[in-house]
Amino acid sequence: MTTKEKVLEILSQNINIPLSGEKLAESCGVSRAAIWKAVNSLRDKGCIIEGTTNGGYILKVPADIFSQESLSTFLLEKYPELKDSHIEAFSQIDSTNTYAKKILSQCGNLRNSDGSLTEAGKKYHKSLIVAESQTSGRGRLGRTFVSPAKTGIYLSIIYAPENGIKDAARFTAFSAVAVCRVIERLFSVETKIKWINDIFINQKKVCGILTEGFTNFESGIIESAIIGIGINIKDNEEIFLANKNAGSIEGKNNKNISRCQLAAEVAGEVIKILEEKPQELIKEYKEKSFLIGKTLTIHPVIGDEKSIYQAKAIDIDEKASLIVELPDGSRKTLNSGEVSLHSEE
Repeated sequence: MTTKEKVLEILSQNINIPLSGEKLAESCGVSRAAIWKAVNSLRDKGCIIEGTTNGGYILKVPADIFSQESLSTFLLEKYPELKDSHIEAFSQIDSTNTYAKKILSQCGNLRNSDGSLTEAGKKYHKSLIVAESQTSGRGRLGRTFVSPAKTGIYLSIIYAPENGIKDAARFTAFSAVAVCRVIERLFSVETKIKWINDIFINQKKVCGILTEGFTNFESGIIESAIIGIGINIKDNEEIFLANKNAGSIEGKNNKNISRCQLAAEVAGEVIKILEEKPQELIKEYKEKSFLIGKTLTIHPVIGDEKSIYQAKAIDIDEKASLIVELPDGSRKTLNSGEVSLHSEE
């Protein structure tokens, strides 16, 4: 833990209580000059730390910058069963999903020959990677996910269940349900889901989910899922320029929720929901969908204009596949591709 992280942890445990530079220096095992430097660095990151006449420091409100300590605190408040989860936090990273892949590629096998988790598997199963910004954020189908600082959260969850990953689409769908639950609980707003991975508020996209599998090439089994989630919390021109349909949670909401709290509760809810009964989750997912009964434009192969067609969304099956009806009355089951409301074309 760096001096800056130690100072933040101590101040966070003593909100509105002045602590002298001398006491902080003693607790951290560094000089007062190092404490002064750490405090200024925290202020630059947005922490409201005031100085007192006697040289003490006061953290006025809980810090809204990502750290392993703050994320762990929020996670344990609601999901104590995840007390041993591996957590890493970054102010900036290329992509949390890319970093998660790097971790898994370097840690060796996640499972023993009998299917049980190895020590690496135990460490990284249900782990959380969080960043305040991404320089190379990725969405589905190779798209860029714009990820500026101080306006959203960007996280990846590594999930390595027994017997590997099956029905990967359901991981995305169930994670979308989890994100909806948390946003509605914290911000008191209504959420909707656009198949398969986008979450909308007031007809604007506020969240995207990218689930990727990590395969053991020896066994051919998809050992783990990497669930990447990006959520727009505050309005940002960079995001709106990149996507005309983008919005933010706080665009119509004045609740000031810590980004750390949101990230921790989303991760906790996703992990919790993946262990619930699939039948109930598919029902909840369908209830959140705003495509059922609507005429859609289907893009089965992105970039191939000749493959585009119109169809009506009829249902979502138990594997989270979208069932559509063509003008001639025939039906298709979509496991991949892109859809949009025909009225938006």
